[in-house]
Amino acid sequence: MPEFRLDHVAVAVNSIKPALSLYRDALGGQYLMGGDEGGSWRWLQVRYPGGGKVELLEPIGDGFLSRFLERHGEGLHHVTFKTDDIHAAIAQVEARGFELVDVNVDDPHWKEAFVRPSKAHGTLVQIAQSSAPDEAVEERLQPYNLDDLLS
Repeated sequence: MPEFRLDHVAVAVNSIKPALSLYRDALGGQYLMGGDEGGSWRWLQVRYPGGGKVELLEPIGDGFLSRFLERHGEGLHHVTFKTDDIHAAIAQVEARGFELVDVNVDDPHWKEAFVRPSKAHGTLVQIAQSSAPDEAVEERLQPYNLDDLLS
C-alpha cells in the first residue's frame, strides 16, 4: 500500500511578487524553488519551519491558470500529496472510486495525477512522485526572474 505525505498547498495569484509580502515577509516563508512552465505559468514555493510549503502560481500567458483566475479569482488552486510509488497510488485512489484526470507518468523527474475536483469535495487534489528530494532540485528549479521576484 503506498504512503502519502502532504507536500504543499498551491495558491493561484495574479502576480507572485505582491503575494510574497504575505507568504514570505509576514509569515516567514523562505524561498525554496520555482520555475516557468511552458510559457503559460510560473510557480514559486516557500517553506516554513517544520516543513510546510505554499506554492504560488502566476499566469505568464494564456492557459489553464489564466482561465482559473478569470473564473474563480485568486485563492486555493490545489493540494499536493507526494508518494514514492505513483502507480500504486493511482491504483489505490481509483480502487476507492475516485476519478483521476491529467495523469502524466512519462516524465522521469515528475509524475502526477489529479483527482477530479467534483469527486474530491470541490478541491483539486494532486498526487505526485518526484525523482529527487526538494534539496536536490532547488538549485535547478528557478524562475528566470528570480532576483526580481525576491527583491
